[in-house]
Amino acid sequence: MRALSLALPLLLVACSGTDGDTAPGGVTQGEADALNDAAAMLDADAVSPNAIDAEPKDRR
Repeated sequence: MRALSLALPLLLVACSGTDGDTAPGGVTQGEADALNDAAAMLDADAVSPNAIDAEPKDRR
């Protein structure tokens, strides 16, 4: 039991992300850049809301 009480804090310290390479949200800076690039691609490929028909046609 004593070994477990000593090992638990060491395991928690090993899991901490204090490397300074993380962006807000718990992702690395590289992952944040990739997500921003993907969002920009989706925005560039987005359809204008005015181009979508408000009422769907009957598909019978």
